[in-house]
Amino acid sequence: MKLLKYIFISMILPQMAYCQSIEQRIDNSLAPVVQFLSDIIFWKPFEQYGFHLPIVVLWLIFGALIFTFYFRFVHIRLFKHAIDITMGKYDKKEDKGEVSHFQALVTALSGTLGLGNISGVALAISLGGAGATFWMIVAGFLGMTAKFLECTLGVKYRHINGQGEVSGGPMYYLSKGLKGHGYPFLGKILAVVFALFCVGGAIGGGNMFQANQAYAQVCIVYPMFENNGFAFGIILAILVGVVIIGGIKKIANVTDKLVPFMCGIYMVVGAIILALNFQNIGLAFQKIFLGAFSGNAILGGTAGSLVIGFQRAAFSNEAGIGSAAIAHSAVKTNEPLSEGIVSLLEPFIDTIIVCTMTALIIIFTGFDAPMEGVSGAQLTTLAFGSVFPWFKHILTISILLFAYATLISWSYYGLKSWTYLFGDTKKMKMSYNLIYLCFVVIGSSASMTHVMDFSDMMILGMAFPNIMGLYFLASEVKLDLKHYLDRVKL
Repeated sequence: MKLLKYIFISMILPQMAYCQSIEQRIDNSLAPVVQFLSDIIFWKPFEQYGFHLPIVVLWLIFGALIFTFYFRFVHIRLFKHAIDITMGKYDKKEDKGEVSHFQALVTALSGTLGLGNISGVALAISLGGAGATFWMIVAGFLGMTAKFLECTLGVKYRHINGQGEVSGGPMYYLSKGLKGHGYPFLGKILAVVFALFCVGGAIGGGNMFQANQAYAQVCIVYPMFENNGFAFGIILAILVGVVIIGGIKKIANVTDKLVPFMCGIYMVVGAIILALNFQNIGLAFQKIFLGAFSGNAILGGTAGSLVIGFQRAAFSNEAGIGSAAIAHSAVKTNEPLSEGIVSLLEPFIDTIIVCTMTALIIIFTGFDAPMEGVSGAQLTTLAFGSVFPWFKHILTISILLFAYATLISWSYYGLKSWTYLFGDTKKMKMSYNLIYLCFVVIGSSASMTHVMDFSDMMILGMAFPNIMGLYFLASEVKLDLKHYLDRVKL
């Protein structure tokens, strides 16, 4: 409680007294943190040889490739089976857990089907060109196996307390799993590092970035709300707080209705725009493919389309990051493999379908060229609005729903990491929820630049301990998969 008191007195009260200086204060506080983490996470080990890929992007690419070939393209072989499980074909009433396969999927999707699909795609294209879309698709395809692996382990090593509440995710399979392989100290270190990054990722990408972009979208469509970010944040924090206090069951009950609805609105309108511009789709894909293999795409540093594509894909679908395993751990099943198979649908829906649709619309409406002062969700709004001027209002609603769903899902990810670090008590849970809600308000008032940078650092940082642990644990999942396929006769 002393920590909460310090945060409230030193950060929240001054902001309330000097609302005009909130953005400057947040910028000044985030800037040194961002710079320090950037030197580590975006270090370019082969820059002297003209190869400008940051270490985190290399780490994600290498891990995704290894797992895809090691499991012999399991995401293709078991794609239909994943759909069958999600639809409840293999459900059993006696299975332990808190939510259904479908609810676990949509809860995890609500954490990924957010502004990364709307704002992140636009940012990728504006920074890396149309070719960044190609690398986002590749990252989504390869990431399906990584998502399968980490979510399988999330269920296998989850902890269920006396009240039936489930805790799982990389914190648990890193510590327990590596202990079983004879590396208890390494497992504990990796689990703690992951949990720290996850708390930061929840506050950054899952919280501040969502609130920031949601408010920016409202201001673009309704200028009368400008300079009221603090008030917007207060309202949004109240709406988030109403749900997250109820835990995973309350979150799942909201997301299993909200995600299909919000995704449906966005996809239907997007499909109509694609149909009206069907003749331009081929040219858009041609531009994507040619842009992906241009000289700048391979050697263009942080602005290269490969770097930007993988970076934004990781932020969007979180494959290899490990966050979704926390939500999937709460599923009602006694078959860890079944939930891992369900989870491979996430990158397919999130990146290969939704992100690609957004990118195509931005490209063939001519908004893929850099525009001064316009980025993120604003760029997507202009692209959709050029076809349907009235759609800016519907897109604003979609963005608010996307942001809201992501906020409540990431609150759960951060909570489980927080309680892993500091204890699973009511006091600790309440402390975390209050801190999380405070940052909803702060995120609505911070500048886009440092919020985005801080979010990237935290979420991408989670990949280091997670993928390292997956290398140790992949062999046992491969053996489990063989036994599972024998049981279900596939």
